[in-house]
Amino acid sequence: MKSHLPIGTEELLGGAVETARLELKGTWDPETTGSQVIKTLCAYANDLQNLNGGYVVLGVAERSGVAVRPAKGMDTSSIDAAQKWIRGNCKRIDPVYMPVIDVCGVDGQRVLVLWAPASDVRPHQAPDGVKGERKYWVRIGSETVEAKDEILTALLQQTARVPFDDRRAHEARNDDLSLSLVREFLNDVRSDLRDDQDAERIYQAMQIVSRVNGHTVPRNVALLFFSHNPEQWFRGARVEVVEFPDEAGGNTLTEKVFRGPLQDQLRQCLSHLESMTTRHLEKSSAGLQTQGWLSFPVPALREALVNAVYHRGYEACVEPTKVYLYPNRIEIISYPGPVPGIEAQHLSGALTPPPVPARNRRIGEFLKELRLAEGRNTGLPKIRRSMAENGSPAPVFDFDEGRSYFRVTLPAHPEYVALAVLRDYAYKKATGDGHQALALLDQAWRDGMRSPSMAVALVREKAEQGDLSGAESLLTDLDTRELGAFARALTALASAYADAGDEKKSKALLDRLPPILAARDAFDAAIVERRLDRQDRAHRLFERAGDLVLRDARALHEFAQTKLSLTGRLVRSDQLADQQTRKRLLQEAMAYLERVTQLDAPQARHAWAWFNLGQARQWLKLPRQDVIAAYQKACDLAPDEERFQRALAQVRDGA
Repeated sequence: MKSHLPIGTEELLGGAVETARLELKGTWDPETTGSQVIKTLCAYANDLQNLNGGYVVLGVAERSGVAVRPAKGMDTSSIDAAQKWIRGNCKRIDPVYMPVIDVCGVDGQRVLVLWAPASDVRPHQAPDGVKGERKYWVRIGSETVEAKDEILTALLQQTARVPFDDRRAHEARNDDLSLSLVREFLNDVRSDLRDDQDAERIYQAMQIVSRVNGHTVPRNVALLFFSHNPEQWFRGARVEVVEFPDEAGGNTLTEKVFRGPLQDQLRQCLSHLESMTTRHLEKSSAGLQTQGWLSFPVPALREALVNAVYHRGYEACVEPTKVYLYPNRIEIISYPGPVPGIEAQHLSGALTPPPVPARNRRIGEFLKELRLAEGRNTGLPKIRRSMAENGSPAPVFDFDEGRSYFRVTLPAHPEYVALAVLRDYAYKKATGDGHQALALLDQAWRDGMRSPSMAVALVREKAEQGDLSGAESLLTDLDTRELGAFARALTALASAYADAGDEKKSKALLDRLPPILAARDAFDAAIVERRLDRQDRAHRLFERAGDLVLRDARALHEFAQTKLSLTGRLVRSDQLADQQTRKRLLQEAMAYLERVTQLDAPQARHAWAWFNLGQARQWLKLPRQDVIAAYQKACDLAPDEERFQRALAQVRDGA
């Protein structure tokens, strides 16, 4: 069953149209649903928030805002009766308004779809019930309500005011549109109109052209989406991406301009920005999940750029949408600023934005149908949420008093910024400029760059220069929530105190570590715990390191050595449970050591692994030749190590 709607029914019911623009009715009964449908059509025609109306679908029920599938559908007689009733009663809307009515197929059933685009002669009134008086109706969220007080005032102020993107482009012709771009769009939204061979009929069905003096001309939105060069009509219809090498925005490093239809600009620019995004991954403590961060989270980048293209002005605005890339942030700037009614507290999330009209209604409609944009008032919360989930600082939204621009600033992840500073630090360190290297790190820390990597580098640098108290002062104000992120710095400081012979201080620092650590952090802490002869704690930390231990020769060897150390405490016990535990630890250590000998590692590591393997075999009382073979291999790899030679001689002599 062919549909004449500009969007496929699967896309319509599958989320491409936000719930505020979609009303679902499982059944049709003029006595119960008819009046509500007329009021909803009136509300869509009034289009208070400039979303370009909406759809009413009869024959598909709704549950919690989602279409119930499979659709129940309607029989032929019900569809015919509903169409006749709706056409007759739409004449009661003042001024008269008639939606586009189509019969579509869903899940093998027939449903009635009413498409009610925004009206160019709003505001409209519709009766409140079969015999009720006419009232102004609007859509607030997913509900149809009567327009009263401030909302009614806002609606009346929009009288005959058509948003710029939906106005006629008198200087353009339909030949300026690309039918191939239109078909590409219709294919993306799975509309049956893509199969129609008549371009004029397609354009009119999509309402991207408007009749003037007996012929049709494109609307502005058609030129923005379906012409190859929108800048011919709208000088600011492009996106410029500029990269600066420093935070001050001095000389330009690179510049790239994205032109063409708006949807292509967005897709290509997003792809470019995503290709420049740095990703850091690491295993969690259990080794089952991958954790990490992005320099700039993609969902935040996407929403900020889409919002800039969607909500900017295209009327007499020559400035392009701008994306400025700095080492520590991205700024996305559009012109002009937000529409009146939107204030700073709405952008910060402190207050819910009021239902003010959007600047562009058709641009938003097309972007949402292409799934490039989401529902109204969801973009900024998604940006804030995405940044928080990535561990990035909060975004900043600002505009000037005259509302000449709107800017979204996305701070880079602290670790990403820290890596750039650490590269400069490493260079200065390598060239022998140690004091300048330390000064660079100190200044970055004072500037608020509280990065775990930065903290580790500072602790190690200060410890190397004998300033342990200075290193400790960096971490004294950490609260419980930060301990996990700065675990490596705490461990590095504990190691430095252990090197200085202050075991009490070292243990106190390790005691501050949270019980759950990332794999690498757990491993580093386990190494220091071994040095402090807290073997039980070291063993638990090695276990938390998960798969990291099994993949790393050093980690696996250290874990095996810890198990060997723990067996020493049980060797003299007569308890059966202790003896069973000792045997299990020795067997596990032996298995790990055998694996170490097969992994890629320095020759000295392999030598000690063979020696420890000989010990494990000897203590398990395995055949004498197996013990000798292990000690012999250790001696072959490190012939000058007297301990290896002594152990081999003792076994051969039967000691």
